[in-house]
Amino acid sequence: MTQSPDTPLPSPKERRRLREAQSLTQAQLAAEVGVSRETVRSWETGRTTPRGSKREAYAKALAGLTAPQPPAPADPKPAAPTPVAPTPAVPKTEPPVVKPTAGASLRQEQPVRAPVGGALIPVSTADEGPADTEDLGAPPTLTPSQAFDALYAFCAPALVRQTYLLTGRRELAREAVERAFQLAWQRWPEVAVDRDPGGWVRATAYEYALSPWHRLRPRHRHPEPPPADAADRVLLDAFLKLPPAHRRTLLLYDGVGLGLPETAAETEASTPVAANRLLHARGAIAARLPELAAPEELHRRLTALASGERLRAARPPTVRTGSEQRARQWTRAAIAFTVVIISATALTLRDAQDHYEPPVAPGATVQGVPPRVAPGPLSRQELELRAKLRAELLNGPEKLMPDDH
Repeated sequence: MTQSPDTPLPSPKERRRLREAQSLTQAQLAAEVGVSRETVRSWETGRTTPRGSKREAYAKALAGLTAPQPPAPADPKPAAPTPVAPTPAVPKTEPPVVKPTAGASLRQEQPVRAPVGGALIPVSTADEGPADTEDLGAPPTLTPSQAFDALYAFCAPALVRQTYLLTGRRELAREAVERAFQLAWQRWPEVAVDRDPGGWVRATAYEYALSPWHRLRPRHRHPEPPPADAADRVLLDAFLKLPPAHRRTLLLYDGVGLGLPETAAETEASTPVAANRLLHARGAIAARLPELAAPEELHRRLTALASGERLRAARPPTVRTGSEQRARQWTRAAIAFTVVIISATALTLRDAQDHYEPPVAPGATVQGVPPRVAPGPLSRQELELRAKLRAELLNGPEKLMPDDH
């Protein structure tokens, strides 16, 4: 009988803690539940949620991990050995590896988080299948700068090639990777404890590279010089004509080598939507280049196209310094903006009225008062008088003096 989807389950972090407390790997727990290791990993990271019978089996398995162990018997007599059913071996599947023509690969080397001290150990996963990080030995603790430099050294070269395929622009690819690592250094406490720091930086670089706001930049209004090889130009043109979401899905699945659930999670889409995007992208590429219908051949050609370009990333100290300078600039800008707002608010409070003043009533017309009349034209007598006055001397008419006699 299928269990209801409302069956209570612990939080994703608690699920992982219960498994690690019993020294079980994801592969062993997956074999007990009857699913793949990638499914258990997505359950523990919270990307997906089990449903139906899988949810019931997973809940029972976690309940068995939380059940208290019975105490050992006090009888000194040795008990008969109880036959233990061997754990079914899970076949380790190796992803298909295609050697690039120019010695470079699109699959970045991902750092694995160590269980002690939160240090990051760079472990190449380009030519290896999915392996459990619990089997690694305890590494020496690294400082944050050393861990960041190790992550940058192993992931940056491949990320620059991947973002070049997404955008077809060399300078934008380098800028996107540097900006993603600068943001990772600003949020290093969060990135350092992430289960996939390389995936965190990759998703940030892809989002920045595919931002539509780059079209408004003057230097991005004109295309860059295409690859020298004619076949590479045709492939890059066909790849760039895909929609951004299809382009990203095809690069993650056929280029980087992620699984379909991981590709769907990174592109923020459901698994069926990611599968449809992948099929449409493959069909569009195969329509223009029929020889690339096979995924292995498509991966080989994409790797050869990316490795044929001379793409270099900045040095890790330069990226860290740029990140710190950018953080200081944004902090100063935020402080200055806050000071302006506080000053404007204080000035407004100072000049604002502290009491009510009634408005002045509009004027009213008074009845019974004759309107004021302006002076009219002068009469004839007034005109003669004005002319006479103007004709006299300035000091007025001569005074009449009495005679002496």
